[in-house]
Amino acid sequence: MTGHTSAQARSDDHQPWRLRRRRQWPNATDIRRIGSEPDYRFTLANERTFLAWIRTALALLAGGIAVVQVVPDFGFPGSRRVLGITLVVTSIVISATSYRHWAEVERALRLGQPLPPSPFPRLLGIVITVVSLIVLASLLYSSGGDAR
Repeated sequence: MTGHTSAQARSDDHQPWRLRRRRQWPNATDIRRIGSEPDYRFTLANERTFLAWIRTALALLAGGIAVVQVVPDFGFPGSRRVLGITLVVTSIVISATSYRHWAEVERALRLGQPLPPSPFPRLLGIVITVVSLIVLASLLYSSGGDAR
């Protein structure tokens, strides 16, 4: 429960699923009715950031598919599949949450509030570290630990 009181959480449980979904995934038209119109440059910068995260998600998806379908077997059995699944799941998480983050930032801009922190840099840093460790372990395993 992020940012909800226990009373709000209980009332959310009794609301139709559409209302709960709408609160978590607000419509852009609804957001534009909140507060006052910010400087258009900030709105456009927020949109560019959203699109950058969508491009990142697409690149991760393409990378995940390429690892599973194109890259030859290496390392321990199933390493390609683990890498591919990790990349595709990260793509899903980023694409599923980037719109919500855009909406939170847009709302904060319109209300003159501090911008919410972004979870994406930390998530991407963790995933790239995990993928790098899997690749390193696979390379060391496939070479038998020998430096060639």
